[in-house]
Amino acid sequence: MNTIELWPEAARESEGSANAGCPSLSLYPVSGEGLRAAVIVCPGGGYGNRAYHEGEPVAQWLNGLGISAFVLNYRVAPYKHPTPLQDAQRAIRMVRHHAEEWGIDSNRVGILGFSAGGHLASTAGTHYDAGNTQAEDPIEKQSSRPNLMVLCYPVITFGEFTHVGSKHNLLGETPEEALVASLSNETQVTSDTPPTFLWHTADDPAVAVENSLLFAGALSRHKIPFDLHVFESGVHGIGLAENHPEASLWPELCARWLKKQQFA
Repeated sequence: MNTIELWPEAARESEGSANAGCPSLSLYPVSGEGLRAAVIVCPGGGYGNRAYHEGEPVAQWLNGLGISAFVLNYRVAPYKHPTPLQDAQRAIRMVRHHAEEWGIDSNRVGILGFSAGGHLASTAGTHYDAGNTQAEDPIEKQSSRPNLMVLCYPVITFGEFTHVGSKHNLLGETPEEALVASLSNETQVTSDTPPTFLWHTADDPAVAVENSLLFAGALSRHKIPFDLHVFESGVHGIGLAENHPEASLWPELCARWLKKQQFA
């Protein structure tokens, strides 16, 4: 595993202990013949830190499916929006820029996130651009649109069913209404939004299941392919859920979906 800085000058200026080494990508490549799909992993942590168990173990699981993985060490509080999104967009662009070098198909670059990392992933999947063809930096010429999203008990909305801690860490205590609306990602789905896999537990005590339901409803209205799984029970933040009697099925279900999307 190697780590590369997204913006060297930004890494040197990062504030707070949770931002040590940020912003950067930790690389978990898969070698072999042919071009591989890639998935960028965004751990959760309420935009205040990043949970290890939602990073490297998930990258290793993706490797087992034949997918090259990249854990995104994005900046969290005291940094506010748009900094985490800029880190995610830069990561997508960087993977595409290095696609040939890293043995990756630039048309198969996905993003996966847990909890607040799910909000970041869904923001990247609803707030993107085609790249700046006039940019001096060749990385910035690449598109920041992911080809698919995997959202695991994600924070989606900053409305009624939001996770207050994530909202405050990202937007501050008194954000403008227009900003809140623009980052309630169920309102940002269009006919160009990437296909999405979502899973949640129905009684999640931290991030209400309505977050996933709202996003799935928006995907359905715009006729975007999606796969939604809601398990009856389970605490928040269970990652790969290896010891959970119900949610432990999600990696297998997701693997099937990724295969259908020609990623795995």
